[in-house]
Amino acid sequence: MGMKAALALAFVVALTVPLDQLEGKGMAFRFPLFMLSAVVVPLAWRRRFSPYPATADVLVVAPFLLDTLGNLVGLYDAYDATDDVLHTVNWVLLVGAFHAWRFRRGGSADAMSRADAWLLGTGLGALAIVGWEIAEWIVAETGAGGGLALTYGDTVGDLALSTAGGMLGSWLGVHYLRSSDHGRRSGPPEPT
Repeated sequence: MGMKAALALAFVVALTVPLDQLEGKGMAFRFPLFMLSAVVVPLAWRRRFSPYPATADVLVVAPFLLDTLGNLVGLYDAYDATDDVLHTVNWVLLVGAFHAWRFRRGGSADAMSRADAWLLGTGLGALAIVGWEIAEWIVAETGAGGGLALTYGDTVGDLALSTAGGMLGSWLGVHYLRSSDHGRRSGPPEPT
């Protein structure tokens, strides 16, 4: 709950305190979308898994908290590389969340080879960034949420960096988020 409370608090500050670094950032437009991240895992969970998938929950909320805090403290304006770094890191976290959730299911999720699981996570991460960039383009074109000043280079860079982050997040998820009781090998069982 700490990450969710921090995200809510960050948005309360962003929406109530007039800060120059938040001008044109569309914080009111972001608020409902970002806060949705706090309810995704609880709604999907609905007590079907025990114990609660806390790792997936934290990994889903973390990117939205990092983005909000980056805007609050002015990192995006102070350091040009902030957007690039966070696109990469956030996709590591989001694809890691996918694997943390997937491995909670056991069964066929654990039966998939590591290579197939890595490709699945990488593909999901790539689809997610394409969807994100389409949403940003719509915001830029319609002027919703204050509009965005996007360039072709920025969009292509975001696609590349987020996909790379998704590839890394998928690798980390496949290798480190598998539950210990479901095994860690992709090959046949060792002879006894």
